[in-house]
Amino acid sequence: MTVIADIMDGVLTITLNRPEKLNAFNAAMCADLLRAFDDADRDDSVRAVIVTGAGRGFCAGADLSAGSSVFDFDTRPDKAALGSPVRADGTIDYGHEAVRDNVGKVAMRIFGCLKPVIAAVNGAAVGAGITLILPMDIRLASETARLGFPFVRRGIVPEGASAWFLPRIVGIGRALEWCTTGRLFDAQEALAANLVRSIHPPQELIPAAQSIAHEIAECAAPVAVALTRQMMWRGLGMADPMDAHRIDSRGVYTRGRSADAKEGFAALSEKRAPNFVDRVSRDMPDYFPWWKPRTYD
Repeated sequence: MTVIADIMDGVLTITLNRPEKLNAFNAAMCADLLRAFDDADRDDSVRAVIVTGAGRGFCAGADLSAGSSVFDFDTRPDKAALGSPVRADGTIDYGHEAVRDNVGKVAMRIFGCLKPVIAAVNGAAVGAGITLILPMDIRLASETARLGFPFVRRGIVPEGASAWFLPRIVGIGRALEWCTTGRLFDAQEALAANLVRSIHPPQELIPAAQSIAHEIAECAAPVAVALTRQMMWRGLGMADPMDAHRIDSRGVYTRGRSADAKEGFAALSEKRAPNFVDRVSRDMPDYFPWWKPRTYD
């Protein structure tokens, strides 16, 4: 397996596990990550997710062992197996599955996750490695981390839906600087641009991520967290605050009637830790997911 998944005390740690390749991303890792996040959403014992890398790197980008063909989907075996998107007249069917970027598939799966996701960037995070962390909610870095968007230096463009995520995180100016130069930068520059929350000595990185994850697991209601995560991310694309008002009103109303809301206030008044009983597998409100076409307003 290219990914190791371990759960302890409500925290799922997903470790990219190709240390001999600096955890370079390939088709197998794509499939394993998609499976790991599917499992995380199905498992109510998972309250938060940490993603990190085995060995001395987080993810050094795409596995380039196959040479330039890694970028040529017409010749890459995993894409060729899906059939050709090139029509008989030479035009391209851009809706064909073979055209889809694998890193983008994982990014969109993380974006849709019902559990909060924390990146613990323990070393090199370049190309696919850095675009994978963008849809994660909280990003921490080791002092040894080196990051970069080198796509233009390889004659290609940024993937992983990073053209949507990155400007929203660091601003359009910094996003364009990093992506048009393709240069590497260190953890301090990432911190200054708010790409990462904090920087830690290597031995303190995972404990710092676990501290945040355990606070979520022990103190926060899972359904409320799942709704809040989607409200925040999807709110970035809303055209008007009234759109957000409609959604949060539905959330306040439905959650206010829930067992979790009663428990939250009881725990507060009794000065004890809450015991939330609602689960994302069965107790999401009926207006969720609000962004998909529905038969009512």
